[in-house]
Amino acid sequence: MKFRNVSAVVLAATAALSMAACSGSSSGTPSGESGGSSFEFWSFTGINQKASVAEYQKKKPDVQVKLTEVGNAQETAQALTTALAGGKVPDLVLIQGDDLPKFVQQPQNFVDLRTLGADKVKGDYLDWVISQPTAKDGSIIGIPTDVGGMAIAYRTDLFKEAGLPTDREEVGKLWPTWDAFIEVGKKYKAATGKAFIDNAGGSVYSQVVNQGQEKYYDPAGNLVYERSPQVRAAFDQALKAVAAGITAKQSSFTEGWSAAMKRGDFAVAAAPVWFLGQIRDNAPDTKGKWDIATIPGGSGNWGGSFLAIPKNAKNPKAAWEYIATMQSPQGQLEHFSEARSLPATPSVYQDPKLTSAKDEFFSGAPIGKIYTDSLLGLKPFLIGPESTTIGTEFTNAITNVEQGKGDPAKAWDAAVTNIKTAIGG
Repeated sequence: MKFRNVSAVVLAATAALSMAACSGSSSGTPSGESGGSSFEFWSFTGINQKASVAEYQKKKPDVQVKLTEVGNAQETAQALTTALAGGKVPDLVLIQGDDLPKFVQQPQNFVDLRTLGADKVKGDYLDWVISQPTAKDGSIIGIPTDVGGMAIAYRTDLFKEAGLPTDREEVGKLWPTWDAFIEVGKKYKAATGKAFIDNAGGSVYSQVVNQGQEKYYDPAGNLVYERSPQVRAAFDQALKAVAAGITAKQSSFTEGWSAAMKRGDFAVAAAPVWFLGQIRDNAPDTKGKWDIATIPGGSGNWGGSFLAIPKNAKNPKAAWEYIATMQSPQGQLEHFSEARSLPATPSVYQDPKLTSAKDEFFSGAPIGKIYTDSLLGLKPFLIGPESTTIGTEFTNAITNVEQGKGDPAKAWDAAVTNIKTAIGG
């Protein structure tokens, strides 16, 4: 989920993976030669995929899973692109939702999972989610692992110091709109002298832009980012937050951001469900000081990933067995209990394991209900092949203004120019 220049890291990661493909795993077993029950798995970092693999190996102790965490989501997608061109591919790969469309356009590079059973289970998933890995020819190249329901994480201790309510229901009522959210930020800063949110790009722009029915593409697949009311509204809302002086100017997932979180330099961060692990990992000593409230606007989705099997995989059946086991409705429900990864399988949304789930790190917040509620009535937008690049450039433009390096009056035009340069028109 990180927004940054990845080319140098991807080259290094790809080189390392190429060496691994030639030399075999750390155990000395050559890749693809360990038997049909074992497989090579590429994932991205920051989501504790090791825990999921460990869960599977408890169920299937005879299966060897050679997991490689390539880098962040974008780095993993770019390394996969290189691997597909070179012919040396893993048996299984995790692809983040915004990076998926480019691969869906080339279904011949992947196993059509209908041949392994996907046609029998596709009804298990939210229809708007399973449509994303479905190519024009009907082939299914991926199976959803999760969705990214949205909410707001806030520090109850810091809210109390600022004279703001701390009860999650009352807090949610403070910000029915994003304008109201910024006003609360102003009150917080006036009372404490501290920043309210970590940054405007992640905690405002990336949230607002994911709450509409159209984002960078229209339903027909045409680029509309330059004239999309939702995109412009999200961009302008983020600049309002910058102008209000309520941000800590700490870009998400950086060392400075992590340190600022530990110190309590900001009280709020937009928190799609996958983000909760970031707070736990980066600020473990703040357990019990956070809570979760409804996001302004009430609903939205940011995130979600898919498991795919490249066409030249040596052990596709073993990879599919992993998918079928871990991404079934029951498998996703179990994984939610362990890793707080929100299921993409609506049949479990009324299961007590989900509806009654509370997270003590976040003051016992009923995260199962909060995050599934954020998906109710959602009308999702089309994600296209350049969505990641477009989002990165808009976020970079906002960050430049936030850091004092850009003119807010020219930021939109600068972002559009950079997007056109990056995607060729």
